[in-house]
Amino acid sequence: MRDVVIVDAVRTPVGRRNGGMSTCHSVDVLGTVQKALFDRTGIDPLEVGQVVGGCVGQVGMQSMNVTRTAWLTAGLPLEVPATTVDAQCGSSQQATNLAYALVASGVVDAAVGCGVELMSQVGFGATSPKEPNSGRPVNRNYYEHFEFTSQFEGSERIAEQWGITRADTDAFGVQSQERAARAWEEDRYATQIVPVEAPVLDEDGKPTGGTTTVTRDEGLRDTTLESLGNLKPSGRENGVHTAGTSSQISDGAGAVLLMTAEKAAELGVKPLARIVDSCLVGSDPELMLTGPIGATQKLLADNDLTMDDIDVVEINEAFASVVLAWEKELSPDMETVNPNGGAIALGHPLGGTGAILTTKAVHELQRAGGEYAVVTMCCGGGLGTGTLIQRL
Repeated sequence: MRDVVIVDAVRTPVGRRNGGMSTCHSVDVLGTVQKALFDRTGIDPLEVGQVVGGCVGQVGMQSMNVTRTAWLTAGLPLEVPATTVDAQCGSSQQATNLAYALVASGVVDAAVGCGVELMSQVGFGATSPKEPNSGRPVNRNYYEHFEFTSQFEGSERIAEQWGITRADTDAFGVQSQERAARAWEEDRYATQIVPVEAPVLDEDGKPTGGTTTVTRDEGLRDTTLESLGNLKPSGRENGVHTAGTSSQISDGAGAVLLMTAEKAAELGVKPLARIVDSCLVGSDPELMLTGPIGATQKLLADNDLTMDDIDVVEINEAFASVVLAWEKELSPDMETVNPNGGAIALGHPLGGTGAILTTKAVHELQRAGGEYAVVTMCCGGGLGTGTLIQRL
């Protein structure tokens, strides 16, 4: 296995549903971060052997291998091939992990891991349309083995199993918002954000020819325990989660440029970090969202580390109970976990989030001077993604 380094990692702002980026096309948003990697580093994109992207809603504007289409739309070299993968919410983290594996194994010397989701345009359920009826994701044979639950139900079952209360989730929701607000106040995201030019539309939804520039995450809201306490449960009638303690429907993309340490030295670029290890684990598909527990445990065990060795954790805040159950199993220093806010505050553009979390982790290691970071996500169907990163 060859040493694989991260030369750069970038993300768009995360746009709220029907917000500043909602008028964009997915290929433009993903192409923006893909191209930014080379604009920022000065590296010739022809050095890249493969691009691997993640996307969940692969229909409409996100169909036909959106990763490749975005690359071409951005004016990047046609000789560079691209693939789009689906690991549900962990799609772009798995895409980045696959890009890492391609480089580590010697298939290519450099690769890009990336991902996108424009949920304002391609919503939940778009890949299983009622008309024309193209079938359901599972059939009766699946039910012989597992109950088919939703992520909302899974989050509530996790809360029950780990003894997580409404007070716990509300407190976590406030914390996420406060940390994201602090990050913006202290300009912690300056090194990672790539602005997005969004078309201005007229009353009929047609482009006027003008654009607006989106430069900031749009999901941040003034949040207090009192305001969250007034929200109705979103999963179950008496559940512990609300819109204020669940990830937001969002638009966004991220991209990570990987290569061997030797290639980076040859090109004269200074890497930000190296990828030490990665994993994808299976978890209970009925609880659905416990994968980060197993993924983190595997990364630590396989690399002879403990949580005390980890300086930054980026774990997706799909629901507050996901992180709180993970906390009970891993016993981390929670000051190091999502230190700049997570998906409850910033949003969760499904297929883009993994690359966004990886970008956040790499830049936070640089900012704070830590050594190791873990990135982990829960995924629909019962999966957990994991990446172990070391600052250089």
